[in-house]
Amino acid sequence: MHDAAYRAMERVIAGESCPAALVLDVGSLDVNGTYRPLVEGRGWRYVGLDMGMGLNVDVVAEPFRYPFAGGTFDMVLSGSTMEHVTAIWRWLPELARVLRPGGLLAIITHTAWEEHRHPVDCWRVMPDGMRYLFDCTGVLMNYEIEMINATDIVGLAVKREG
Repeated sequence: MHDAAYRAMERVIAGESCPAALVLDVGSLDVNGTYRPLVEGRGWRYVGLDMGMGLNVDVVAEPFRYPFAGGTFDMVLSGSTMEHVTAIWRWLPELARVLRPGGLLAIITHTAWEEHRHPVDCWRVMPDGMRYLFDCTGVLMNYEIEMINATDIVGLAVKREG
């Protein structure tokens, strides 16, 4: 992740008031930083998930089927990962599935950036694209989608109750 992505996620987490959150970080491998200190610094429980073992990875799973029951997590976050997922239209529903009703989904990704394969580099998502992908889950609402600079976008959504 880069500094702008870290600072954006820091603002998202600082704005949440859940006293005992269980947070899933999708794409947690520590390539050049991690959100773990932000989460654990709030006294929340952190689970790092990625496609392979490595520093800051607690659980290894494929991107379209996670080994968790539906509604497990109070918050699902993912930063600087979406651009590396081959089928983002299949990935977003899985993030929403493991999120509890009323829980927050927070995604930070690029709208423009040089190619950086890890192991692939597939997408740049604009605000309308993020909105469409959130709509396709059928369970997300209350979107806040913002370009935070010329290259990065933050998408927040809440999982609908019931």
